[in-house]
Amino acid sequence: MHSWQSWLGTEQLIWVMRSLSVLMGVGAIVAIYCLSRRAFSPSAALMAAALMAFSPFAVYLSQEARHYTMPMLLITLALWGLIQIEQDLYTRRGGSKPIIWLCWAIVNSIGCYVHYFFIIAFLAQLMTLTGLMYWRRHLLPTGSWVTLSLTVIGVTVSYLPWLPVLLNDFGRAETGWLPKPENIAPLYQTLLGWLAMVIALPIEAQPLAIAVPMTLLTVAFGSWFGWCCWRGYRHLWQQSSTQLATLTLSGFTLSVLLQFAVIVYLLGKDITIAPRYNFVYYPAVCILLGASLTLGYKQQSQVKAKETISPSPSLPLSPALLLPLSISLLSSLLVASNLVFLKPFHPQQVAQDMNLEQNIPLVVVMGYKNIQDVALGLSFALAIDQLKSGLDDSATRELSNTQSTAGSYFAFLPREQGYELIWQQLSRLSALPAPPLNLWVVAPGLKRRNYPQQLGISTQTNCTLDPTQHYRIGIPYQLYRCL
Repeated sequence: MHSWQSWLGTEQLIWVMRSLSVLMGVGAIVAIYCLSRRAFSPSAALMAAALMAFSPFAVYLSQEARHYTMPMLLITLALWGLIQIEQDLYTRRGGSKPIIWLCWAIVNSIGCYVHYFFIIAFLAQLMTLTGLMYWRRHLLPTGSWVTLSLTVIGVTVSYLPWLPVLLNDFGRAETGWLPKPENIAPLYQTLLGWLAMVIALPIEAQPLAIAVPMTLLTVAFGSWFGWCCWRGYRHLWQQSSTQLATLTLSGFTLSVLLQFAVIVYLLGKDITIAPRYNFVYYPAVCILLGASLTLGYKQQSQVKAKETISPSPSLPLSPALLLPLSISLLSSLLVASNLVFLKPFHPQQVAQDMNLEQNIPLVVVMGYKNIQDVALGLSFALAIDQLKSGLDDSATRELSNTQSTAGSYFAFLPREQGYELIWQQLSRLSALPAPPLNLWVVAPGLKRRNYPQQLGISTQTNCTLDPTQHYRIGIPYQLYRCL
């Protein structure tokens, strides 16, 4: 990302930071098509590519400046190599070409450097490949196990320079936001994550009159879609021409889910609350869905029940195929309209809440514990500055006699030792204007009842809590009036 910004500049910073994820997301669609074509057929490849192109989950990841589409692209390329290796092992007398093993190793090595969760994908590939090789060991060409061992050693050795960084990052505070699992919550959160791959309707932060019908529609569509996919999946499993690819992609997905279960229940970090982490196995699921829907339609429309997928690259226009794509496209439009996959923090809304009295100086105090808290506080400060600048420009254009908006002040105070120390540090703040002031305290992790009723800031000014001005958008923030 640093090199990308250096190359394109920072004048249009938002476009520059988001465009790399978009390009990687588009590249993932092409890679999904190529992988599905290798694993199944051209028609299944078209359906898988269409599902990813319209998927609200894939669109959501492609909107993020954070690099989730890049590892997703690399995982797709790695699965492409894995499918090619397995097909060669059981169709070529001499096994797969060394160049295929080398490319597969290089992609996995790069992927491990790009994102830590790629290591999960690499282990899942190894679990799938070794399991299949052991199951069909009597059909393996000579030297297959040696080639696999050398490949794994190569990827491991290539990652050794980064291993100290991995060990240092393992216990960083940035992962402290992940809660401990609550009973079976990870199970239904995983199911909701699967639904979000094909349908995402406005449910979160909506009134019941909207949330209830949208929930019922989501469940109904998910049930119908799951039945259609299961019907086609059974045929994929039964046919000899598609069984190997189906077994590989299913084994990879199951291996990833088992590792997720270890992280959730043994390490005590519920990663299922964040659907974005499903990017690790999403390419495999997308390909299986595309092939299952295509074959399910073929089996229904053809007289011969055991006829394989047609090699024709055309995608038939049937309700069974058009309805999922239409629902996914609608969901993607809702994602682009910011109606689903809502962000946990809304700096613009926070700025509007805090700037309730424009002529009174605004003081914001942010308690921080790590660099993520600082970044969040800076986003609030930027939104407040943009809001006040816009108000000043508007007042100037209208030649209003009203005074310009008052200044704003921002302070970051460490909270490693608790908020009691922050209350004491408030009295030592300097360079503040004379009262009256509006003091906002942004306190991540602090409950509403733990905000003190009185606070003292510089120049012995007393600030009183305003019980009508308490908000929580991801984190709480409370207004104190200083007179």
